[in-house]
Amino acid sequence: MALSWARDGADWPNRELSRFVTTRGNRWHAQRAGSGRRVLLIHGAGASTHSWRDVLPRLASDFDVLAMDLPGQGFTTGLAPRFTLPGMAEDLGALLREEEFTADLVVGHSAGAAIGVRMTIDGHAAPARVLALNGAFAPFGGVAGLLFPPLAKLLSLNPLVGSAFARTARAPGAVSGLIEGTGSRIDAEGVALYRRLVTDPGHVTATLGMMARWDLKPLIADLPRLGAPVTLAVGAKDRAVPPEGTRALAERFPDARMEEFQGLGHLMHEEDPERFAAVIGEAAKGGSP
Repeated sequence: MALSWARDGADWPNRELSRFVTTRGNRWHAQRAGSGRRVLLIHGAGASTHSWRDVLPRLASDFDVLAMDLPGQGFTTGLAPRFTLPGMAEDLGALLREEEFTADLVVGHSAGAAIGVRMTIDGHAAPARVLALNGAFAPFGGVAGLLFPPLAKLLSLNPLVGSAFARTARAPGAVSGLIEGTGSRIDAEGVALYRRLVTDPGHVTATLGMMARWDLKPLIADLPRLGAPVTLAVGAKDRAVPPEGTRALAERFPDARMEEFQGLGHLMHEEDPERFAAVIGEAAKGGSP
């Protein structure tokens, strides 16, 4: 069932902070709160603002915080979303300009971290620091690297695939199984919110479209041009973006430090939001997590 703001937005986390902003053909669902240094939160592929539901209010007591649903995902809609990494970075930059939001800290989870780094390299943001939470910077390896992007592209071009996946996701335990497969365990509310998203064919199709066009090689080649220091925060139990891959890639950044969090998986900021609000807050103040 397609997401509806009138229905699903009625009890969406932090609904009172929500606004809709139109730029470059996108109608963004964004949430903003607080004052002070500005912190940009970018969710990963297949998620939405809900993933920051317990982090954003904690940060808003000390900072001006902006989160959004990425193009085609959650409640953000558009006529022709651009799912390439440079295109999404440029479109997100347009949202920041519309909001008159100059980020002091860019925080990205998983694919959102790659978008944040691309924005910074391309001049769409000029933060003092980038904080990557289980950042998805490494291309898929082995057979998956050869097959997945073409497969995702073929699936995204078939309008029936989103509906078929959405139906499958309605099965009992399907969504919690997917989440646990990333090495994380989150609360029942979080599972229910992800279920709403992945049972929306439009959300699934947009996520597939994003993944099908996810070419990280140019980003990795451009990492030496990144003008901001990066903190690479990784969950030791992350099965989606294993810490070993991040550790191997860390030396590609001109100024990076890595911090490992024991006992947490891919969705570590949802598993322990109080801790990660503190981690983000310390980075926003200019310190180290």
